[in-house]
Amino acid sequence: MKKNIAIVMGGYSSEKDISIISGNVVFNHLNKDKYNPFRVLILKEKWVVLDDDNNEYPINKNNFSFSKNNNSIVFDVVFNAIHGAPGENGMLLSYLELLNIPHTSAPFYQMALTFNKRDTLSVVKEYGIKTAISVYLNKGDVIDTDTIIAKVGLPCFIKPNNAGSSYGISKAYTAQEILAGIETAYKEDDAILIESFLDGIEVSVGVIEYQNEIKVLPITEIVSENDFFDYEAKYEGKSQEITPARISETQKNRVEVVAKKVYKALNMSGFSRSEYIFVNDEPHFLEMNTVPGMTEESILPQQAQKAGISLPELFDNAILNAYK
Repeated sequence: MKKNIAIVMGGYSSEKDISIISGNVVFNHLNKDKYNPFRVLILKEKWVVLDDDNNEYPINKNNFSFSKNNNSIVFDVVFNAIHGAPGENGMLLSYLELLNIPHTSAPFYQMALTFNKRDTLSVVKEYGIKTAISVYLNKGDVIDTDTIIAKVGLPCFIKPNNAGSSYGISKAYTAQEILAGIETAYKEDDAILIESFLDGIEVSVGVIEYQNEIKVLPITEIVSENDFFDYEAKYEGKSQEITPARISETQKNRVEVVAKKVYKALNMSGFSRSEYIFVNDEPHFLEMNTVPGMTEESILPQQAQKAGISLPELFDNAILNAYK
C-alpha cells in the first residue's frame, strides 16, 4: 500500500513564499507510484491540504489528519519544506513527535538549536570549529558602537539570530551603518549578532544522510555580485553558484572534514547546508540551514545532482530515513 506523505510548506516567517515553491517541487518530484503526496499549507491563519485545483481541506490539529469525501486521511510521514518558523525552528516537529508522526528533519531540539545562530556557534566552538568573532544583542540592550567595533572591527555583519534567506542581514562599514543594520535586523528578530568580516572564498557545503551514511555533497563556491550573499544574490540571480567549487585539494579536504564534524557535533540528521569562509585555507563556520531550498535551481539539489542523486532519489531517501 502506498504511503501518505504530507509535504508541509508555507510557515509564519518572511520565507513562506520561498517555502511554497520548495514544497511544490517536492510534490512534483515524489514518486507517485510509491507515495500519495499531499500539499499541506501551514500559515498563521490556517492549516489546510490543497488538492490539484487548490481546493482547501482543513487539517484536524488533534491528530494532523484531514477529511475528504467523508474519508479521514492520516499521514504516514511528513516531508518538512518549511523554511523558518514553525518548520525549521522545531516547533512543528515537536508537535509531530508528540503525535508519533515521522518527519524528514532532525529531532525538534536539534532543529531549534541550529535555527538559533548564537547557540549553534557556542556549540561548534567547543569542538574546535573556527568561526567569526561575534557580539550578541537583545532588543533593549544598550548599544555601544565603540565597544562593538573594538571587538569585531569594520566592516562587520549584522544578522537576526533566528531568520533565514538573508532576511534582515546587512554589512556595515561605519558606526552609523551598524546602528542602521541593528534596526533592520530587529525587524526580523528580537535577538541579533554582529560578526567580524572574514575575507576569503565562501562555500556552501551540503551534508545529508544518504543510504545510511553521512555524505558530504560536492561543494559550491558562492560568488556574489553584491557586497555579500544577500537575498538578491540568493534568489534573484545576483550571484554565481559554482559546483564543484574552485578550491584547492587542501581546502576541499579540510572543509569536508569540518562539515562532517559539525553535522555530528550538532547531532544532526536529515538535510543540512552550511556556509563556510576560508581564511588562510582554514574553513570558518558561519551558520547551518536545516531546511534548505529544494527547487531545481537551489544549491543542495544542484550538489546532489553533481553527486549523481536525482531529486526523486533525494526525496525518497529522506522519507526512508524518516522511518528510522
